[in-house]
Amino acid sequence: MEQQHAVTPRPDRASPVGPADEVEPIDVEQAEAALVEHYPRLARLAYLVLPPAPTRGRRVLAAHAAVQRALPRRPGPTATLPAQRGADPAVDPGYALMRLRVLKTALTAGRRRLRPPTPLPQVWGLRLFPRSGGADELALDQALSALSGPARAAFVLRDLERLSVQETRRVLEAAGVADAREALAEADGAVLPAGSRDRALLESVEFDPCALQARPTDLIRRRQNGRAALAAGAAVLVCGALLGLPGQGWGPYGAAAPPYARNAAVEAALDPGRLAVSSATAWKTAARPDFSVWPARGDRTGDRALLRRALAVWARPGARVPVTATPGTPVGPAAGPPQLLFAGVVDHAVVVLFHDGLRVVRYAEATDGQGRGDGSGASLDFARTDDATADSAGLLVVNRTEGNVRYLTAPWVTSVRLVDLLKPDAAAQSVAVGADGLTSPVPAPRTPEECTRWPALRVGGHLDGQPGGVPGGRSAGELLTDLGELTPARLTYGPPGSPGAVSGTAGRTAWARTACQLPALRSQGVRTVNTWRFAEQPLPGGAGVADWLCTRAETWRGAGGGALAQFQAPSPSGQPYATGSVTARSGSGTACGPREPRVLSGVLWKSAGGRWWLLAAGSDRVTSIGASGGVRGHASGRLLAVPAAAGAHADLKGTVAGGGTVRALR
Repeated sequence: MEQQHAVTPRPDRASPVGPADEVEPIDVEQAEAALVEHYPRLARLAYLVLPPAPTRGRRVLAAHAAVQRALPRRPGPTATLPAQRGADPAVDPGYALMRLRVLKTALTAGRRRLRPPTPLPQVWGLRLFPRSGGADELALDQALSALSGPARAAFVLRDLERLSVQETRRVLEAAGVADAREALAEADGAVLPAGSRDRALLESVEFDPCALQARPTDLIRRRQNGRAALAAGAAVLVCGALLGLPGQGWGPYGAAAPPYARNAAVEAALDPGRLAVSSATAWKTAARPDFSVWPARGDRTGDRALLRRALAVWARPGARVPVTATPGTPVGPAAGPPQLLFAGVVDHAVVVLFHDGLRVVRYAEATDGQGRGDGSGASLDFARTDDATADSAGLLVVNRTEGNVRYLTAPWVTSVRLVDLLKPDAAAQSVAVGADGLTSPVPAPRTPEECTRWPALRVGGHLDGQPGGVPGGRSAGELLTDLGELTPARLTYGPPGSPGAVSGTAGRTAWARTACQLPALRSQGVRTVNTWRFAEQPLPGGAGVADWLCTRAETWRGAGGGALAQFQAPSPSGQPYATGSVTARSGSGTACGPREPRVLSGVLWKSAGGRWWLLAAGSDRVTSIGASGGVRGHASGRLLAVPAAAGAHADLKGTVAGGGTVRALR
């Protein structure tokens, strides 16, 4: 066997349509579903393309009318959509159809200047109009009003929908614009305020016809005539007409409200006044100490504006907010009010940590509290933490700056010490922990090419009054290391059925020669990494004794764990903890874990005299090993050593006590 070595549907991008392409049928129910899902965006598009109206309220009603009348009226696959050249397969053709029909309707209304015979919805006794923006939004609205309808459509398609120039021209032609090139040229020549081309202004509430304010029109007269009840009833009926859709019932969502309707549970999750907060002593009596019993800490826990902002970004992160998540971690909003773990200033950022039972969520923004005002100063990180225990809930990453990491400690943690895995004989350094549970900055592991040091933390604490490690009684403390996520990975040593803390000489030595393999596990959602020595093998020619190790990573999500086998020959002079050689690597399965503790692996090894050998070893239940292929041999027991040629390939197979076979890890 040859030796192996370490290995280091968006609507805003919907494809355009063109009149010259072939057509494909779009079911009316599919178009209705697209209208329900993307109704606010379609209404915004119509509002921007429509010409100025005598009042903003009339323009709002016209936008809603344009969207609702764009839906095909006959059921079945009668509506057609021109085929999309070079289209993304993830694009919803229903949305592309509805966007085209809304555009046609808005352009037609523009030519009529919103005058009869085009009827509009009516709301008696109320004036509806969008919320007011700032000076930039007003300047943009005035600039768009000066453009022709096709030019406004070109501007919106290109800068709101993010279509290319060619794509925009094709959509305009499909919508019936006579000279699409002239419309694009006019849009390019418009004098617009700063921010108009990057969607920041186009997506503001100034141009959102679904976020409305209501004011009375004739309140005094209605009071005098006793018509208040009639006006209120008419308003309810008309609002129902605005939200209802033609076709059969409410479409594919059944009795569910449209996506833009309010939901009490969702609103509760956005209310900072309803955040769950544990007491400072809740962990002392908890049946299972985990993140749910962490108290809220930090100097900004009472900043309701910050907490409201963090919850809102979590629920609806803007396009400019970077979002990261460990594999298998959902990034959606909380199902209810989450728990607050931390809120405060850390280095040059304001950080908020939440826990919702399944995940830990980190929100960060610039220290001015608002970033640059466009959302680019905020970021979100998600990490899965369900079924956490005291062993894996001791630390959380709060901030990273200039190669250093700062952690928030669990309330039961009493000591944190910095160790270098590559130097197991070196003394640990004490890490300061503040009254708010924040550690001082500690170095983060470097890149694989710079594996000259691997920082890890020994975390000690007490539970139920028992001093020692976590959980109580283990004097060595847990060994944790940063793998680029919010939750550091726990390192253990021992057989898969009973791994323990890395405390003795054997465990520290094993990790000193294994740590440089950890970069392959970065950002994989790793919860624990266990390594164990499954065999010792005397080398031919009296060259010493080699160790065979198997290392397995377990993830928070359960799936995705991996294993690798290592051959650790006697260290050369002057390098007592040289990194071992990876002989096999498995990215899935249960090898080296409690469900499958059996392991077999092999390597081609060259002696000091220049002779090549095939070496193989199995775990304790392996009773014999056979080699076939490029190298042939057989040995009773769990060790094999046969002469081989350089570069030879061999297949290994072992027998197991009690019957059965085991193949080499791969």
